[in-house]
Amino acid sequence: MSSRIVAIVGRPNVGKSTLFNRLTETRSAIVDETAGVTRDRNYGKALWNGIDFSVIDTGGYVVNSDDVFEAEINKQVQLAIDEADSVLFVVDVESGITDLDEAIASMLRRTEKDVFVAVNKVDNNSRIIDAQEFYGLGLGEIYCISSMTGSGTGDLLDQVVANLPRKDEDDKGKGLPYLSVVGRPNVGKSSFINTLIGEQRNIVTDVAGTTRDSIHTRYNKYGHDFMIVDTAGLRKKGKVHEDLEFYSVLRSVRTIENSDVCLLLVDATRGIEAQDVNIFNLIVRNKKGVVVLVNKWDLVEKETNTTKNYEHEIRERIAPFSDVPILFISALTKQRVSKALDEAIRVYENRKKKIKTSELNNIILEAVEAYPPPSVKGKYIKIKYVTQLPSPTPSFALFANLPQYIKESYKRYIENKLRDNFDFEGVPIQVYFRKK
Repeated sequence: MSSRIVAIVGRPNVGKSTLFNRLTETRSAIVDETAGVTRDRNYGKALWNGIDFSVIDTGGYVVNSDDVFEAEINKQVQLAIDEADSVLFVVDVESGITDLDEAIASMLRRTEKDVFVAVNKVDNNSRIIDAQEFYGLGLGEIYCISSMTGSGTGDLLDQVVANLPRKDEDDKGKGLPYLSVVGRPNVGKSSFINTLIGEQRNIVTDVAGTTRDSIHTRYNKYGHDFMIVDTAGLRKKGKVHEDLEFYSVLRSVRTIENSDVCLLLVDATRGIEAQDVNIFNLIVRNKKGVVVLVNKWDLVEKETNTTKNYEHEIRERIAPFSDVPILFISALTKQRVSKALDEAIRVYENRKKKIKTSELNNIILEAVEAYPPPSVKGKYIKIKYVTQLPSPTPSFALFANLPQYIKESYKRYIENKLRDNFDFEGVPIQVYFRKK
């Protein structure tokens, strides 16, 4: 993460997330007409005039509210301001200065950070005149912008980057392992990450679906260095009614696609369900490493074989790919949370593993000799050579005289031999048969 950080703050529905998406040239933050869509801090990267910086999009700041989310959002806004070098305070020209704007301005006047007042939705000359009232907030210069069209954002960014620290660091997040925490809603994904990093990085409530954006966090402790991503819970398609939640599910899918290893959380009190298996299959289809974490294990009544039976049931449900680490954890009591981390990194290393061609041929050709492919229509299939393909994930090519006659069951036999002799636990393997 860059050492230069800009936080976007403001009351709900003034266009903070639209501005975030424009600055980062992405659609990372969900934009919807529903107020209060952004609930966590959302990180992105921006580049202007050759200077790169991180941008934090925050939930809309609200005062004197009983809403459980809004109290948490306010905490997140304060955290974002504490982390940032500069603050973009977004206000709405259409509604003028509101009591909430005054409350936020009061908080910002107490900070020593650079504050830039961005008056949004200024898309014609008459609105430029209306925008002048925001000088009354007492925060200095105002910048008239339209985050929807991009008007005025260049002048704003010129000033923002001119005031940022000049210390130039490489983006340390680049090239790091990407771990994502996935699962159904309310299985404890955000609690797991908060326990892991030792701070309330992500909002946690008893309401399913609290996390709607994918939240990136850098972890650099105890000899580990990687990016970890909290995702929105994935529901069955039939249960995704709100547009908002649909975007969240898409974002979770995209996060899986961009990950190296996925930590799949299962709720111990409910057991492994069809949706857990669907998410597992999605991870495997994308050729990602996977560790299954059975969370809330502290809430389960245990007998002699409870763990063994639970593990057996999970492996049966995720077959045929059952060579996966399964850990029983509790994010609440911190039980085996650090072990989960070690397993995820081990799976990451397994996913990068390269086997020497000579070693591969010695083992696999011996396995082929012990159990050759069944003959088809009186024709004998001969496998002569094996090599690992230069792909990002473990893929192997076996060269044969009649590859078209080799059945799926024999592919599984070869895959099992690879797993028996080399540690590929938690990693999907691709086996291809090609014409020699």
